[in-house]
Amino acid sequence: MKILVVCQYFYPENFVISKICEKLVSFGHDVTVLTGKPNYGYGEIIPEYRKMKYQEYNGLKIHRVNLVARKKSRFLIIRNYLSFWRNSKKWVRKCKEKYDIVYSMSLSPVTILSAGNLYKKKHHVPHVVHCVDLWPESTIVTHAVRKGSLVYKFLYKWSRKLYEKADKVLIGSPSFEDYFHDVLKLDKSMEFVPQPSLVEQSDLPPIELDKNYFHVLYCGNLGLIQQIPFITEAMKELKEEKIKFHIIGMGPLSNKLENDIKEYGLENVIYHGPIPAYQASAYFKAVDALYVGLKDEGTVGKTIPNKLVMSMAFAKPIIGLIEGDGKKILSEANGGVFAMQNALSLKEALLKMSKMSDKERKTLGENNYRFYQEHLTLDKVSQAIEKSLLETK
Repeated sequence: MKILVVCQYFYPENFVISKICEKLVSFGHDVTVLTGKPNYGYGEIIPEYRKMKYQEYNGLKIHRVNLVARKKSRFLIIRNYLSFWRNSKKWVRKCKEKYDIVYSMSLSPVTILSAGNLYKKKHHVPHVVHCVDLWPESTIVTHAVRKGSLVYKFLYKWSRKLYEKADKVLIGSPSFEDYFHDVLKLDKSMEFVPQPSLVEQSDLPPIELDKNYFHVLYCGNLGLIQQIPFITEAMKELKEEKIKFHIIGMGPLSNKLENDIKEYGLENVIYHGPIPAYQASAYFKAVDALYVGLKDEGTVGKTIPNKLVMSMAFAKPIIGLIEGDGKKILSEANGGVFAMQNALSLKEALLKMSKMSDKERKTLGENNYRFYQEHLTLDKVSQAIEKSLLETK
């Protein structure tokens, strides 16, 4: 197949779409990517990409359109979204090459889908959308928009229209189907295809940690829905225990995290800042357990966090502050302990995991890895995507 992939984010930005595209090439397909110029997490367009419009990378043909760099300002984030929406459609209008199918990965914002829908209309080919971030639901959970407001109503109508035009929707969590039917009132052809892990195993050895302590790791976005404040609140009550909590990442709550560590005098919480994915694997290998948190609010709070998939890939036991589909998967895998949506419960879960024997924790980790190998690897997910594209074509 000749596949046109549309996603605002792509390598060197750390999103799983890049790995999926490389797999599709390895399966023998001709893959062209329409994306933006990399800036997510950098605060600016990476200098060497500023004038780049086209590149070839690992068998992929990549077209990069101009966009406004994403920064912390809400105004600039909106400009970033709208610039890709406008310039990706501009590219499609000029594109004369014929592809067999369009595959769009629907991360935030949902406007990423506009270019794929336009190509479908122009060239009369199917458009498959892989929805891993629900709109406008995500704007409610992150408190960017108030439900019932004029902005929400506008985004609801726009999102519904964009999803409606797709031929098939692959959903990143089973609960998404209820949202499409009950909230968006759409009766679409759907198929559950999860996101694979963002962090792959590397040949780096584990970092050295003090073996007198029980070490827990969270690696990822420090945002509102990951329940980061519960970590510092729980660890404030565990100063006398031999527990250390390592945090890797960046996001809206980075400054609050650093301030809380300082204010509470938390020597048992170590914030490492952002670390490249390849290097982060050394921390995953070294710690005794991993933390996965997701705020139980709306449909988004019932989804499968990508951090859960990533954690299972490292054969570690998991402390899960999660509900819905994520809790169901971790329960089926029998790979961890659960905390309710508060700091006291997280404290108790940390204590419970720390008191387990090494053998008990190893068994939980092996259970997670077995489940990951059977259902969630990059190969299995990419094969499911390929199968869906072939069937739709």
